Amino acid sequence: HECGGGSYWVDGDTVYFANFADQILYRQVIGQAPAPLTPAGYRYADGIVDRRRGRIICVREDHTVAGREAENTLVANDSVAGGPGEVIASGHDFYSSPALSPDGTQLCWLAWRHPNMPWTATELWLADVTPGGEVVNARCIEGASGGDAIFQPAWSPDGQLIFVSDRTDWWNLYRWQPEGAQPLAPLAAEFGLPQWIFGRSTYAFVSAQELVCAFVSDGVASLAVLNLTTRRLGAALWQGAAVDGVCVSDGHVVFVGGKPDAMAAVCRIDLASGAVEELRQSSTLTVDPGFLSVPEVIDFPTTGGQTSHAFYYPPQNHLYRAPEGERPPLVVFSHGGPTGATTSTLSLSVQYWTSRGFGVLDVNYRGST
Repeated sequence: HECGGGSYWVDGDTVYFANFADQILYRQVIGQAPAPLTPAGYRYADGIVDRRRGRIICVREDHTVAGREAENTLVANDSVAGGPGEVIASGHDFYSSPALSPDGTQLCWLAWRHPNMPWTATELWLADVTPGGEVVNARCIEGASGGDAIFQPAWSPDGQLIFVSDRTDWWNLYRWQPEGAQPLAPLAAEFGLPQWIFGRSTYAFVSAQELVCAFVSDGVASLAVLNLTTRRLGAALWQGAAVDGVCVSDGHVVFVGGKPDAMAAVCRIDLASGAVEELRQSSTLTVDPGFLSVPEVIDFPTTGGQTSHAFYYPPQNHLYRAPEGERPPLVVFSHGGPTGATTSTLSLSVQYWTSRGFGVLDVNYRGST
């Protein structure tokens, strides 16, 4: 959909990836050279592996017809022989997030149409998959009314279909049931993210009974374990400024997290001990604590009786002290929109001003997500 993301997926010792230079889908076994799977004229993303049938399922953009908007579909490709792909879902303007049930008998995905964006209205579709791989009985199970923005449908190890929806005006977790979706630990918090790109993840399964989820409330990002049986959310495993890319493997949760005193890093938490380890930092630059401004979360009234939010960074420089009663000059930041959001992750562009005697107000106006 022209914004990227979801450009590779891994299955054991094999990685499938879309190459930027030619937009061809490649298969590469560790230690071997990449082998092309698809012809030119198509673009692929957001894939999964269907091991039972020796194929990959992904989103395909068809750019083969000049003068026509790219056609988006879900396709199945032989994972070794390749080819352009067999269309298994079509008719919508956009697709994302295909997910195969653990027993391989059901496939779900998200779809939406112009003029909607994925954070305004999407549909959750479910279909049956025959032993031979035919996708049949496709039906819209959530979002048919056009008012829900659904995010990251995924199957638990025992076949429960979980997804995120903003039907209450908060992106919360739900479990799909034929008689109606069941809310899981409803909170005035955001468990989802705007799908500007493919492949974003805010939760992952620990077991059939538990998942680890990320959510943001009052400007603070948290990671916690949700019990799917009791629907209770445990104490925070980690708190900071921002979380994305949540995944679970071998008793650990791995994610990208940022804090007010640290830039974004790939982090790992041992779920048994709670120990946190930074695997890779996005930058080795640090700020001397004497110059580090730590933000305060503030709310303020705006038009229409609504409330907006911001991070206020006071001036901070241990080498200087302002005159008693003096108010600092203020720089106001406004992030790009319409659905972006600023976080309190350490930003040198903010610290530049605060270390020189300026206050900074970094605003999350209405519509920030």
